[in-house]
Amino acid sequence: MERKRVGIVLFEDIEVLDFCGPFEVFSATRVNEEKRREEPSPFEVLLVAENPGSVTTTGGMKVLPHYTFENCPSLDILVCPGGWGTRKELKNPIMLHWLRARAAEVETLTAVCTGSMLLGFAGLLDGLHATTHWRSLDWMRDSFPLVTVDYDKHFVKDGRVFTSAGISAGIDMSLKVVAHYFGEDIARATARHMEYPYPESDARRIRIWKQGGGQV
Repeated sequence: MERKRVGIVLFEDIEVLDFCGPFEVFSATRVNEEKRREEPSPFEVLLVAENPGSVTTTGGMKVLPHYTFENCPSLDILVCPGGWGTRKELKNPIMLHWLRARAAEVETLTAVCTGSMLLGFAGLLDGLHATTHWRSLDWMRDSFPLVTVDYDKHFVKDGRVFTSAGISAGIDMSLKVVAHYFGEDIARATARHMEYPYPESDARRIRIWKQGGGQV
């Protein structure tokens, strides 16, 4: 079986679970659960950053990328995580250009949390339904008039583009990407291996309140 290559973007002040959650899901997937120790994941997972040095996450973890933007091989799936660092990266023309270029090549484009904002500022969500961290939903709505913001969704699939709510929601979204490629049985087996509940619904899991009162 030809493995699907997943590229996960790294940048300074990235949220740890935004990239580690999808990394774990894709690396833990097995087509044959009985041969979990003998056979590799059908996904090859790569960490990619603008520069070759270590990236410092929110909380202080230091992570080394496998590749830089310049030498990254071809990808099938692109994951754009979020975190406080997105506020700086959305003004980084190198990041936005790379996202646009890779988005044109990959089969599946995904974003976790405020990684959706990076895709939005790169013009990659126009005409689509999308979601993001609950704190950033209004920001997304106000920034991208051509995007339909789904306030009540934990994750959204619109064509080949997947977006998710904040942080842990990237795990659920990634499990749905596994199901998209290899079927729900394999995705459920992956969740079971991780001792994580398989997402039965795409409904957002927390209540969101409008400023001044009233639930969204």
